[in-house]
Amino acid sequence: MIGDKLSLDASRSGEELGQDRVQELISITARGGQLISNLYGSDSHYMEMFKAPLKDPTFKIMHSNWYAHVSEVTGILKAVKHDVESGMLSNLRNLLQAEIFVDFLEMAGHLLEEGYKDASAVLLGAVLEDSLRKIAASQNIPITGAGGKSLTIDPINSALAKSGLYGPLVQKQVTSWANLRNDAAHGHFEKYDKDQVHQMLSFVEKFCADYLK
Repeated sequence: MIGDKLSLDASRSGEELGQDRVQELISITARGGQLISNLYGSDSHYMEMFKAPLKDPTFKIMHSNWYAHVSEVTGILKAVKHDVESGMLSNLRNLLQAEIFVDFLEMAGHLLEEGYKDASAVLLGAVLEDSLRKIAASQNIPITGAGGKSLTIDPINSALAKSGLYGPLVQKQVTSWANLRNDAAHGHFEKYDKDQVHQMLSFVEKFCADYLK
């Protein structure tokens, strides 16, 4: 594991480690900091923990009586490695995506209450379609066809139902609301009313809560 040898050498050294080992420490922290920022964000708990030892003015000093900061940095990077290997990071991304969907659903609800049923229907359809794609990807179900072209809602919906993730009733509901979205997107506004969009909102909220995990 990155940093383990440096931490061990520092703990055993009776004198301060030289410039080459300092450069190794700087390399580890630079790469580790960039990795944490990319994976979790610059304001994440991991980043706060990672930055703490770096603020010490004696951070570059390493010997048998002063090496805990190297072990601390290494420990945090081990935690990141564990998250990646265990799939926890994927779950985190799904959670963040779910939070983004909540924002869109709230926006769709607001548009609906303000009388913009058509815009609300289009937005809800986009959330439903993107949810289906992410659920399918998590189940290792293809979301692209020949030539890398993205599949439409119908084949993805059928594949998810066939996999047993949900039953025929949910499949039919997804198809129904996808059709309403298509009507809204193509200007067939007379084919549905505000109450139906309300029902669509309720369905998409529950669908995301049940299956986007």
